[in-house]
Amino acid sequence: MSNVLSLASYKIFPAKTGGQKHVAVFYKYLSFFHNLVCVTIKDNDPSYAEYTVLNILSNSKLRYVNIFYFFTVRKLIKKYKSTFFLIEHPYYGWLGLLLKWFCKIKLIVHSHNIEAYRFRSVGKWWWRILFMYEKYIHQQADQTFCITDEDRQFMIKHFNVNPQKCFVSTYGIEWDHPPGVQEKIEARKFLETQYHISSNSILYFFNGAFDYLPNLKAVRAITDSINPLLQSSNFDYKIIICGRNLPVEMNELKAYSNIIYTGFVDDIETHFKGADIFINPITSGGGIKTKLVEALGYNLTAVSTSTGAIGIDEQLCNGKLLLVDDGDWNLFTNKMKEAANITTSITEKYFEHFYWKNIAKKAAERINEIENKD
Repeated sequence: MSNVLSLASYKIFPAKTGGQKHVAVFYKYLSFFHNLVCVTIKDNDPSYAEYTVLNILSNSKLRYVNIFYFFTVRKLIKKYKSTFFLIEHPYYGWLGLLLKWFCKIKLIVHSHNIEAYRFRSVGKWWWRILFMYEKYIHQQADQTFCITDEDRQFMIKHFNVNPQKCFVSTYGIEWDHPPGVQEKIEARKFLETQYHISSNSILYFFNGAFDYLPNLKAVRAITDSINPLLQSSNFDYKIIICGRNLPVEMNELKAYSNIIYTGFVDDIETHFKGADIFINPITSGGGIKTKLVEALGYNLTAVSTSTGAIGIDEQLCNGKLLLVDDGDWNLFTNKMKEAANITTSITEKYFEHFYWKNIAKKAAERINEIENKD
């Protein structure tokens, strides 16, 4: 087993959002195969982790440029005899490179998307500066774990990264089979009671954190385009939208006919299990859409834009994933109605690909390959 020192520079405990789970749960399963110690900010609660967590980074935004962390982390590398330094995103790449040069340690960048393009999609003017920095960090790293093959191909082509140093390590789920029929029946009954829904209603579902612009734009697509088109079809349906941080100016969401806005819910699994169809009208943002991975894992039929389904192979889904070009809301609503008649189940291969233990095992094997080259 190798000794891996990781650095998660933002809140991941307790893991509630897809991004937080991508780090916290990946570490959980990676620690099955390697000795892992996580360095993170003071805001994180170590009691949620099944591996060693050290709360030594400041919560201040200035932590990203604190040069003194070099000395702090260098001591930890010596203490834990670490041979790998794993960072989330490229932001602490400068620290990773210093440690690589002065401590002879291998640097792994765990990439969640192309960060520069994610910021370009939400209108940040400085995305080009980030692009150059991100490119350099990935070029200098010993290995990059990409979340999708699309990101891997991008890095090879546009960052000029050695293909041998790019490896796909996707987002995952912690269950390896779909929920049982009785589980789904009970979840559906709960939602009917909780939200006063008819048993005859087709129940659509969308969730996300709405301080993230792509999710907020998706809600606007639901209210301004998708829901009016469905209303003109005159059939019985409801759209449940779950998520925190909805802007004040969108409080009118609760007043839309056929839309149920719940805010943040603790039992998101029940909503996944009890819904009929997951909708994913995402048209911007980078990386894999974690909510879609989870929805398909709960055996929901899903209707998604092309952008929203990046990183998910239709062939693994057995007809459960219906794709539509970004912004074609007429076709999107037609697919939503079509989805109500799909009765197939998600494949075993889907779980083989997206089960966290399998993902972490492959990443661990790649770490072994890197170490064995020396």
